[in-house]
Amino acid sequence: MLKKILIANRGEIALRIIRTCKEMGIGSVAVFSEIDRKSPFVYAADEAYPLGGITSQESYLQWQKILDIAKACGADAIHPGYGFLSENADFSEAVSAAGLTFIGPPAQAIRLMGNKTAARKLMIAHNVPTVPGTEDAVQDVQEAQKIARDIGYPVLVKAAAGGGGKGMRLVESDEQFAEAVEGAGREAQSAFGDGSVYIEKFVEEPRHIEFQILSDANGKTIHLGERECSIQRRHQKVVEESPSSLLDEKLRAEMGAAAIRAAEACDYRGAGTIEFLVDKHKKFYFLEMNTRLQVEHPVTELVSGLDLVQEQILIASGEPMTRTHSLEQFWGHAVECRLYAENPENNFAPSPGTIVFLKAADGPGIREDSGVTQGSEISLYYDPMISKLIAWGANREQAMNRMIRALQEYEILGIHTTIPFLIKVMEHPAFRSGNFTTHFIEEYKDALFTPTEETAETAAFTAVLDYLNEKSRIAIKTSSNGKEANSLWKTIHRSKALRS
Repeated sequence: MLKKILIANRGEIALRIIRTCKEMGIGSVAVFSEIDRKSPFVYAADEAYPLGGITSQESYLQWQKILDIAKACGADAIHPGYGFLSENADFSEAVSAAGLTFIGPPAQAIRLMGNKTAARKLMIAHNVPTVPGTEDAVQDVQEAQKIARDIGYPVLVKAAAGGGGKGMRLVESDEQFAEAVEGAGREAQSAFGDGSVYIEKFVEEPRHIEFQILSDANGKTIHLGERECSIQRRHQKVVEESPSSLLDEKLRAEMGAAAIRAAEACDYRGAGTIEFLVDKHKKFYFLEMNTRLQVEHPVTELVSGLDLVQEQILIASGEPMTRTHSLEQFWGHAVECRLYAENPENNFAPSPGTIVFLKAADGPGIREDSGVTQGSEISLYYDPMISKLIAWGANREQAMNRMIRALQEYEILGIHTTIPFLIKVMEHPAFRSGNFTTHFIEEYKDALFTPTEETAETAAFTAVLDYLNEKSRIAIKTSSNGKEANSLWKTIHRSKALRS
C-alpha cells in the first residue's frame, strides 16, 4: 500500500483526496500557488509546499517543480486530481520515470483516448457505437464538406485533441462549412496546441449520459452505472444525477457493456468515464472517454456506497478493487449541483471577490464538497466553482426536494452565485418530469433567467450592504477585527429584507 501521496491539484479536489488519504492512514502532501497559501486544503494536508506563482501556468502546471517536491518530501505517489495535469500523458510518464506511482491510467491510454479521432477508430474496431462522421482529422475542406452532405446537416465540427466545447462549431448548411472548419481549427490550436478537427453528425434532442468504470491491474473492468449530465451551459455540466431518468434495464445493460468494451480496448487501469450521447430514439453513441476522476463522481459514490478515490489508490497500489462485479442495483438516487461564483443574469460571467459570509447547507441526505470557507478569495485565475452540493434520497423526488431545500438554506455573501438559477432548474417542470435534453437551459431560458423582483425594502437594504461591503471585507481579513466582522455579517444575513 502507498504510504505518502502528493496531490498535484487545489481546492475542493485536493481536499477531497486528502480526506480519503486520512481515512486510509496514508500521508498527504499539498502543493499550492501564492493565491492558495491560506486555502483550507493547505491546512488539511499533513505537509504543504509552495509552488510559487499566481496562475496555473506558473504553479500547478509546473510539473518539474511538483516532481522535485514529491521526491524531496519522500512521497511515493502523485494523485493529479481532475483538471490541470490529470490527463497529461507526458506528466504520467515523467512521474513513472521518477520512480513514483501515478494514480491514474497508463500514459498510453491517456494519449490514445485524448485524441478524439484515434479514439473513434478504436471504438469502431471494438463495436462501440459512434456518431456517424469522419474517422480522421479534416485534411481537405472540400472532401470533408462532401462527407457532411452525405451524413446530412446539421453536423458538428469538433477539435480532435480536446473537449469542453472548445473548438466546436454547429454547421447547418454548405454555406457555413468552410468558415466553421477554419474557426474551430483556430480555437482548437489556441486551446490545445493542435488545430486538427473532425466532422460528426449532430445528434438531435440528445441526452448526455456517462458510465463510471473501474479497471484493475489484472485487466478486470466493471462499471458502476450511469450519470445523467444533460443540464449544461456552454457545453459545461451544471447538474448531474444518478441514475438517469431515461434508461431502462435493457438500455443500461447495453450501454454498460459498451463502456466496459471501450475501457478494455485501451488497456485501461483506474477510474475513468465513458461518455455517450443518447438520441430521441434511445440510440446511444460514444462521445469521449475521460481518463480521470470526474467532478461529478460523488453522485456515483452515494448510489454505489464506494469511495472512488479509495478505489483509485487501491488499484494504483496493485490491490484488488472493493467490488468484483458491475453495479446491479442503485442505492437510492443522488443529484449534484455545481455552485459557481458566476452571475447567471449576465451570461454566467465570473464573480470574483471575497466570501464575506458563508453558511453551508446541512441536514439529512446532504453532502458538500467544497474548497472554500468564509473569508476565502474567489480569484479570476482559477475555475470559479465554490462547491459541489449533493443531495441523496430514497428516490428521485426526494433527492430533488432535498436539493431545493439545501440550496435555499445555503447562504453566501460578497459574490454573485448560481444558487438562484439552480433552484429554478430544480423546480422546473421539465427537469422534474425527467423529460429534457442538453438544450434544456437554452430551451427554457425565459423561465430560468427571469430576475427575482426586488422590493423597495430589499433595494434599500442592498444599498446598505454596498456601503458596508468594503469595510467588512477589510475587517474579516484581520484577526483583530474578525469577530466584529463575523458579528456584523451574521446580523445582516438574518435580516428579513435580505431574505425577501
